Amino acid sequence: MANRISDETIEYVGILAKLELSDSEKEAAKTDMEKMLDYIDTLNELDTTGIEPMSHVFDVSNVFREDVVTNGDDREEILTNAPQRTEDSFKVPRTIG
Repeated sequence: MANRISDETIEYVGILAKLELSDSEKEAAKTDMEKMLDYIDTLNELDTTGIEPMSHVFDVSNVFREDVVTNGDDREEILTNAPQRTEDSFKVPRTIG
């Protein structure tokens, strides 16, 4: 099922992902997407007659601590730990140019 994805589709996916793709990257993306579609076709061809749908939902708990919802620290207490502050906010030094 080669060439199932059009060049326009690859362009559109690149735009959605905010990527500028070179011609070789577009071709590689197209090949990869077509391989994924072939794999999906293979999965769809499997005979699943008589197999019950399954889902596994596990209870989740943190074994290291009990999850208890509490109110956060008071804003003034947090701001006392700030190296610099501007009014009621942390002042974060500029780190990138």
